[in-house]
Amino acid sequence: MRSRYCAFVRHDWDYLQHTQAGQDDGPATPDIEWLGLKVLSVQAGGASDAEGTVEFVARYARHGRPASLHEISRFRKHDGKWLYVGGEFPRAMPLAKTGRNEPCHCGSGKKFKKCCGQG
Repeated sequence: MRSRYCAFVRHDWDYLQHTQAGQDDGPATPDIEWLGLKVLSVQAGGASDAEGTVEFVARYARHGRPASLHEISRFRKHDGKWLYVGGEFPRAMPLAKTGRNEPCHCGSGKKFKKCCGQG
């Protein structure tokens, strides 16, 4: 998971293609600036496992606007290599109203007014 995140940061589309099961048109993220990755949980995915999942939140900015991606990614081991096979986006929980001077709910560490509250 972390290696794929690093590949997104570096725009290493070849690595991303070689670490996923199946083919697609490639990532449509050249205008995204990745700001951080937080792994929330890992299920299976050890040396003796054939499958595993990783739940994560990746922070990013697009056109200067901060946002985050929350995904539960599924991986499968094939010929000794872990391959991304898909993911799902957990249903967003309603957020309590965030005060302008409170920490931003996206996890950036900034105050809400200096992060997602800019508008």
